[in-house]
Amino acid sequence: MSHVLLIEDDKLLGEGLRQFLETQGFNCTWLMESAKVEKHWYHADLVILDRQLADGDSLAHLPTWLALKALPVIVLTAKIEVEQRVEGLMAGAKDYVVKPFAHQELLARIYAQLRPLGESQLLYGSIKVEPGSRAVYWQNEAVTLKPKEFDLLLLLLQNQGRVFHREGLLNKIWGYQAFPTTRTVDNHVLRLRQKLPDLAIETHRGVGYRLIAQ
Repeated sequence: MSHVLLIEDDKLLGEGLRQFLETQGFNCTWLMESAKVEKHWYHADLVILDRQLADGDSLAHLPTWLALKALPVIVLTAKIEVEQRVEGLMAGAKDYVVKPFAHQELLARIYAQLRPLGESQLLYGSIKVEPGSRAVYWQNEAVTLKPKEFDLLLLLLQNQGRVFHREGLLNKIWGYQAFPTTRTVDNHVLRLRQKLPDLAIETHRGVGYRLIAQ
């Protein structure tokens, strides 16, 4: 499970992004200022960095942080001028996202940056998953999954052997604010089993589910 360091001083946006990233199966540490970044930088796999923080322009610190550990950095900004985007790239950022943006666009950019870390493909028996494009194949044939079916599949593949409580899956995939029920999880697991026969999802009665590791 990849660890995303989110540095964003807007409370509403930061909390929304943190919750979204966690529902997508990421570990997420959210900071609102640059002062504590170095402490958490070493543990991250990718950084989402708001350019204009309350304590200044974060790009001023980026070369120093990258010297500690080279990480893919996606800069969030309200600044749309080409020169300002170039400044971010020259400081070491890998990508630039202009506010406002769709969460799914940011997610696709995250997957694109994590591909060099070995997440361009996930293989499980005859199943192949491409997180960046959200494409799924079984025995080399494309399989159409609904968004939450794909999210559930990806979470299980990234955590093979781990038992998930139904309530935990609800929180990670749907979020409690959506008011789903545990039956929602059961129905999605059933559809994954039907669409991907190789997927060995084990039922833990009264608890939840576990994808048997390969």
